[in-house]
Amino acid sequence: MSIFLNEKSRVIVQGMTGSEGTKHTARMLASGTNIVGGVNPRKAGETVDFDGQAIPVFGSVADAMRETGADVTVVFVPPKFAKSAVIEAIDAGIGLAVVITEGIPVHDSVEFWAHAQGKQTRIIGPNCPGLITPGESNAGIIPADITKAGPIGLVSKSGTLTYQMMYELRDLGFSSCVGIGGDPVIGTTHIDALQAFEADPDTKAIVMIGEIGGDAEERAAAFIADNVTKPVVAYVAGFTAPEGKTMGHAGAIISGSAGTAQAKKEALEAVGVKVGKTPSETARLMREIIEKA
Repeated sequence: MSIFLNEKSRVIVQGMTGSEGTKHTARMLASGTNIVGGVNPRKAGETVDFDGQAIPVFGSVADAMRETGADVTVVFVPPKFAKSAVIEAIDAGIGLAVVITEGIPVHDSVEFWAHAQGKQTRIIGPNCPGLITPGESNAGIIPADITKAGPIGLVSKSGTLTYQMMYELRDLGFSSCVGIGGDPVIGTTHIDALQAFEADPDTKAIVMIGEIGGDAEERAAAFIADNVTKPVVAYVAGFTAPEGKTMGHAGAIISGSAGTAQAKKEALEAVGVKVGKTPSETARLMREIIEKA
């Protein structure tokens, strides 16, 4: 089992013919992802060869869905065109839109997030590494060869820390790993992933990675208290961040004591979540849980 993405997922890539889209499409294909097409209005009707596999290019998301049955799109469109690309995917009714693009203006993210409300499209990102269900499908830029399938669910704001945690626990493996992104406005949240992992019978425990700024982790703690029965361990990036400095992700802004790593740690520990001071300590805490199960 998995969340949001599995071996049956039929994936298209918006921006497949650009440099980043081409590079990561090749990587996704190599990891077994069922990529059925790309989208570029200027190159509709062409095909792109990926190591002997010809992937067709469509003029729109709607055309790609109609011709291929696609239900996932991965967006590698440049920032100034990303809003229209995501709205196009939403209007076409695709089930999952994974928005990799970094540097999308916040007001654009707000607009496509609002446009998705009440529609069937789940957005992951923007400014995220995507998600992977090891051994089945990989939608985004997460390295596919650093872990394997297993009982742990992972949700993370940070792309780099997603990779580190996958590697640290590679011998145990993961059901799905979801990088939600660290921008001020994102689609899928910690809470959405926690809810999905709680419902997934093959996920036995959950790692949650947050970071300084905002109150997403505090809200996740409240959700865990009321809705999550599986063990959760967490790491909050930014314990050593100097006070008064804006660092890292655009969402990592601290106001007074709110949004600090310590405040988030206390909120999580108050509901029974074990919080590591480092990624490696967090991995050790998870390892102890799995070994005792």
